[in-house]
Amino acid sequence: MATGEATRPEESTQPSPAEHQTTVGPGPAPRPRRERPRYGRRRVCTFCADHVKLIDYKDVERLRRFLSDRGKIEPRRKTGTCAKHQRRLALALKRARHLALVPYAVGHIRISGGVGIRG
Repeated sequence: MATGEATRPEESTQPSPAEHQTTVGPGPAPRPRRERPRYGRRRVCTFCADHVKLIDYKDVERLRRFLSDRGKIEPRRKTGTCAKHQRRLALALKRARHLALVPYAVGHIRISGGVGIRG
């Protein structure tokens, strides 16, 4: 037995805490940032442009434009409605759904044959 081996402790394979913080792990490389696509002119609120005072829940044709193909309420960024009219539109759509003028989900569209006034 050599004298140097007996007095030396075994070397650890794990890095010390100081080395661990500065060492980069084998994780995935960071992705480069992508710029968001820029859109053209901002859409104007159709309710403000038409000077609509009241969004009527019985006006199914107008309400249908603000529903997605799955029956969900479209967001402001997609339809261009202002915050005030988006709140009133959501309330009118919920009332129309409750009275079965507008479907809740896409399954109801398939069964009834479309969105429209029941008659």
